[in-house]
Amino acid sequence: MPTPSRAPSRNLPGETVPLPRTAALAGCLAAVAALTLTACGAAPEKADNKTATGKDAATATSAEDFGGLDALVEAAKKEGVLHAMALPRDWANYGALIDGFTQKYGIKVEVENPDGSSQDEINAVTSRKGQDRAPDVLDLGTSFAVSGAQQDLFASYKVAAFGSIPSAQKDDQARWYNDYGGYISIGCDAARVKNCPTTFKDLLKPEYKGQVALNGNPTKSGSAFGGVYAAALASGGSLDDIQPGIDFFGQLKKNGNYTPVESTPATVEKGETPISIDWDYLNAGYADQFKGKGVDWKVAVPEDGKYAQFYAQAINKDAPHPAAARLWQEWLYSPEGQNLWLKGYARPVLMAAMEGAGTLDKAAAAKLPQVSGTPTFPTEAQQTKAKGVLAQSWGKAVAG
Repeated sequence: MPTPSRAPSRNLPGETVPLPRTAALAGCLAAVAALTLTACGAAPEKADNKTATGKDAATATSAEDFGGLDALVEAAKKEGVLHAMALPRDWANYGALIDGFTQKYGIKVEVENPDGSSQDEINAVTSRKGQDRAPDVLDLGTSFAVSGAQQDLFASYKVAAFGSIPSAQKDDQARWYNDYGGYISIGCDAARVKNCPTTFKDLLKPEYKGQVALNGNPTKSGSAFGGVYAAALASGGSLDDIQPGIDFFGQLKKNGNYTPVESTPATVEKGETPISIDWDYLNAGYADQFKGKGVDWKVAVPEDGKYAQFYAQAINKDAPHPAAARLWQEWLYSPEGQNLWLKGYARPVLMAAMEGAGTLDKAAAAKLPQVSGTPTFPTEAQQTKAKGVLAQSWGKAVAG
């Protein structure tokens, strides 16, 4: 799903100290059998979300454009619901963000298939167009946000804090912008693994047979995509060349170390994925979540594959609840929303701006996983190229 943002500052990019998703795709007559089906809906009867001057939330490009935040809140409350996908409550503190939004505005947040992938979200937007079960908002790995914008799937909307988001972390047409992120890390259950690996090179050791997992398929999952990119950087590749990362996992598969089991909190707790390549904020969250449950979860950001990325937010161009969708974005990019991500060990995109404004939760920032050096970020062109290579080569590399 992100990426996928963040003086001595703890912010990306350019920092020198620490940095801290398959929803059902359904059509009425055709569905992918492997995915959970949901009820097919006719075109929704949308609430009257126009202002007194006739401005429609579905075309508003900012709260000010709609008549101000109060007008947006009123329209969103009339809609009464926000439909989302692929937002696990234990992912980057999304549970607190969802609950906070409902408590503040009285709007119910429906999350379908929380463990879905970024690609599932994109597929749902296209397959459910005109249905009341289409997602209003999307949380996507940046590469998926870029491709979604290229398909003209997203609405252009500038949150109040849009100007404070670094230019490299947003679409110039405001169709998507980064929200939170971190580094690829290696999580390890020290209660089950005698010597926890701390580098990608370590992962090739025979002692880790059948133990190394990713959080999903990199052709669909933003976190797994980042894991392969990090492996490429550790194996002689670059942001322009992800193939060495694919080859690395091919070698892991060949020597028996790679397991195709998708790493989740449940598989970690059961011991099915004792070594998990994932974002550092997720692995750090596991360390807290599993205390007292027999899991001694350690987290390391590999020095030989230092890769940082963020996830991005977008609004479905045909959102069934357009006012609630826009209000949700305003909530996420408010200091309160950004600090809730920070409490989940994720680095909010407005971290530098909030630090300067004195609104940053310093205690939460101090708990972020420690990382030295300056992270690098792939450009849109590099991500698009990498996705193409993955689509062609990943299955062959890990087949069998």
